[in-house]
Amino acid sequence: MTEPDASAALRATGLGFRYRRRGGWALRDCEFTMPGGRIAALVGRNGAGKSTLLHLAGGLLRPGSGQLRVLGAVPGTSEARTRVALLTQDKPLYPRFTVADTLLMGEKLNSSWDRATAERIVREGDIPLHARVGELSPGRRTRVALALALGKRPELLLLDEPLADLDPVARGEIMAELMAEAAERGTSIVLSSHVLPELEETCDWVLVLRDGRVELSEDAEALRESHAVLTGSTGQADTLAEQHTVVQRRAAGRQLTALIRQYGPLRGDWHVERPRLEHVLLGYLQAGEPGHPATALAERTEAAA
Repeated sequence: MTEPDASAALRATGLGFRYRRRGGWALRDCEFTMPGGRIAALVGRNGAGKSTLLHLAGGLLRPGSGQLRVLGAVPGTSEARTRVALLTQDKPLYPRFTVADTLLMGEKLNSSWDRATAERIVREGDIPLHARVGELSPGRRTRVALALALGKRPELLLLDEPLADLDPVARGEIMAELMAEAAERGTSIVLSSHVLPELEETCDWVLVLRDGRVELSEDAEALRESHAVLTGSTGQADTLAEQHTVVQRRAAGRQLTALIRQYGPLRGDWHVERPRLEHVLLGYLQAGEPGHPATALAERTEAAA
């Protein structure tokens, strides 16, 4: 069995989880290590296993196979609970509590409570402390839930689609708050989101799930730099595939456009561009989809071979 790594924010070894009622594996054979002090983008299509992974890391679920460690500890143990904060999509709060009651509860439950940070996050959203949580708008409830999470002063913050109900201005403010949290305190953050351009501006690690398995887990800038978008003639497709990993490709007449993971120098006549991280992630998420142009081209190429 793999020894715990306290320097890693998250580490999975052969991790799997299966929901009994649904059948099938939500996660299977997951192997990855996320270093500490990073802001990680957790990316995947709906049903890829993102929420399941975060619930496992937060101690709400237990692995069906393999193991997962958070900051070297077993999720759900007293050691992990004091160091990890999880904000789920449903943001469970007591609707009859006032905002002040909610923050007081956070203070009573957490020995390292940071009242100033929690109250500042609420105040910046113009949320009255006497307001009842159940009467707040979804966006304001999100702010209160985030105030609870950050007020805990966690070493690892797990966020499952936390900003979906915020307007663009509030989203920008909260993302700036998260970046400051990581920079000033070295907090590790895992952020699940479908808004890829937003992740590019804030995240320095990428964890991509595809059909319950880990597709990528690596430094965001290194991932972007190792990929290229090529434009050239379709006659070069076979040579390209022999040299590099073709993530996605599309043909229009005699012109081929391909997103590749580059290994060594390119051969052939290509126009080369470095993609944005957003485009790299989209390429991996879309590759292999039934009916996708890249898939259709790959199928035609394999059939011809």
